[in-house]
Formats: sequence, structure tokens, C-alpha cells
Amino acid sequence: MTQYKAYARVAAVSATAFALAACASQPKVADPVYTLAVPARSAEVSEISTTALSSSAPDEGLEPVESLANAREIAPEIGLREDAPLRYVVKKGDTLWDVAKKFLADPWQWPELWYVNGKIANPHLIYPGDVLELAYLKGRPVLARGGSGLERVSPQVRELPLDAALPAIPIDTIRNFLRGPRVVDADTLNRAPYILEFTDAHVIGGPDMGVFIQQLGKDAGTAFSVVRKGVVYRDPDSREILGYEALPTGEVELRNFGSPAEGMITKAFQEVLRGDRLLPLEKDNFLANFYPHAPTRAVGGKIIAVFNGVSQIGQYQIVTLNRGAKAGLEAGHVLNILQSRRAVTDPYTKKTVKLPPQKAGQLMVFKVSAQIAYALVMDAERPIHVLDLVEKPDPAAGR
Repeated sequence: MTQYKAYARVAAVSATAFALAACASQPKVADPVYTLAVPARSAEVSEISTTALSSSAPDEGLEPVESLANAREIAPEIGLREDAPLRYVVKKGDTLWDVAKKFLADPWQWPELWYVNGKIANPHLIYPGDVLELAYLKGRPVLARGGSGLERVSPQVRELPLDAALPAIPIDTIRNFLRGPRVVDADTLNRAPYILEFTDAHVIGGPDMGVFIQQLGKDAGTAFSVVRKGVVYRDPDSREILGYEALPTGEVELRNFGSPAEGMITKAFQEVLRGDRLLPLEKDNFLANFYPHAPTRAVGGKIIAVFNGVSQIGQYQIVTLNRGAKAGLEAGHVLNILQSRRAVTDPYTKKTVKLPPQKAGQLMVFKVSAQIAYALVMDAERPIHVLDLVEKPDPAAGR
């Protein structure tokens, strides 16, 4: 597995940090590295959502907030917490969600508060040790790095690895999942190359064993994840097939192209069998450079599965949703979780009454395919179950 180390050169000029990122490849190591950053509006991260964030031109100044009560009164729509600090020093182990919760009643309103400083490149990178301060920009409260016009400091240069920047969510909670199953459509799975036979005619395969590969295209690549079809994901309402779970059984490297091609099993997570399919190996440098924000349009969906198959779902557990990119979902979207409408019997009329849905928690989407999305439960106020509803946050409804 290849570890990518990137370093950002950050210069504080006119009391602000100036970040320049450069990436360098290193030899193989055991574990993947995740590039952790809040997305910058630049060419190199153009694929990341650019939902509007508070921004300024380079010559706009900031004035420090001296009264939290006044700031909350000036912009009640931002939802500053009553106990929000005026100044906070980012700590190692913080996530962007943690920081947002210190200042906001609803962390998904982060784009309304974070100040995108036009004076610096990559202004979204936040590191442990950074000082964040509430300030006024044109009379409106924003959250800025300390020194962004609030005080004078001498120019200085420091080098920081990009993977030290704050992730949106705790990466350790999804690390095993990222190495686990993925969802593919039936056509992709049926067209994928497959293991025809083992070179030594074994019944099952393991590490360092040769394989013959059938149906391999010339441009298919050289590194593959070996998968086996698992459960079928269906929409709980329409019964439409959303995709198939592709369970990883190992990894294969191509040695000789041909018909059949020849390869070598480099890793085996369980028994590799004839007929197992080969899919392109997903990159280990999973990007967590997204930030919490609400969808721009209504989203109505359901939790259809939970990673590791537990019956009750709590904080930091991974769930699968029956909505994906086609429904407008993207990484960073925050959704409310509502308990499914329970039916009870009226003690007097004996009639069945459906109770209104109750907010049970919030989740943040971190990976999306066309028809499904994976999300991490960030808060759990009540027990959460498969088939509970998810929706866009609705401040007007108090949730």
C-alpha cells in the first residue's frame, strides 16, 4: 500500500497563515494515508463541493467580537451557541464537526460562519494549534483564524503535513469500512474480469498464488480488488435494485496480459475462489476534504443497512442510505434522522394512530454512489434503526 505524504508551506503574512501544498510519494508502508482538509476553491480540488462559504476580498478587514450576546443578536439566523467561545485553540484530535459544534447550535451551518480569507491560498485548511476567533466582517459575525486582521504578527514560515489538518469526521471510525465492501450495479459486476483458474490447479486461492484471469480488457489497469457478490440493496418502498454489495476477498496484481491473463494474489482477506470478480483497486488516499453543510434541495430517504449489522444504531456507526448522487447528495451533507412513524392503539377508541416522526439524531454523508450513500451517525438523541427516515435539516420545524 502506498503512503502519500503531502506538505503544506504556511506563511503568516499580515497576521494570517499562507498555505501552499505540495505532494510527494514515498515507499510502501502498511497503512494508507488520508488527505484531510476542508475543501479549497482551487483547481486541484475542483471536484469537491463549492457550496457557498463566507468569503471576502483581500482588502476587507475584520473587527474582533467583544460581546457574544451582541453577535447572536445581530445574526440570529447563524445559530451561534449561547456558550460559544470568543476564541478557541484547535487541539490535536479535533474534527471539523467538533469545532463547528463549539460555535454553532447546528454544525451544518458551518458555511455561514467560516471566513474564507481572500488574502491566502487554501484558506480552508485548519490545523491543531490554530487560533480561531469570532470577528465581524461588514458587521456580520464570522469565524476566522486569529491574526486575520485582528492582530499584527511578523512574517513566519512553518511546514506542516497536509494529513495533520482537521478531518471533517473521525477517520478512524470509517477506516475499516473503507477497506471493506463497496456497492456496484449489476452491469458493472457482470462485465468485470474474473478468476478463471489457479495456476497450480488449487481449489481455493491465497497470498502469492498465481491466477488466470478471463475477460480482462487492455485498459483495465494492473491492480485489482477481488470481490464476491454479496447482498442486494433494494429500495424499501419501490423494491428497485439499487446495487449489489461487492465483498472483498483479496487483491491481485497483473503479471502478463493475454487471453487469459495471468496475475498474482498479493493479499487474501478470506478464501479466494474461481469466479470471483476483479474490480479496480480503490485508492487508499481517501479524501476527507469536505465540510458539514445542508443539501440545497429537499432529500427524503431511509436508512437501509448498517455496517456490521447491529440492530440498534448509535453515534459513529456507518449506515447506508437509499439516496445517492442522483438525489443530489454529496460528501459533507448533513441530514436529520427521524424515527419511523410508530403506530399505537388508542386506549379508548381502540383505533390505530400513527405518531409523528421524532428526530433521533444527525448523520453526515462521506461517500456517495449514483443511487446510495454511506453516512456516519454524528449525534444520536434516541435509538436509531434501519428504515428510519432521513431528511434535510429544517430549522423552521425545529429540527
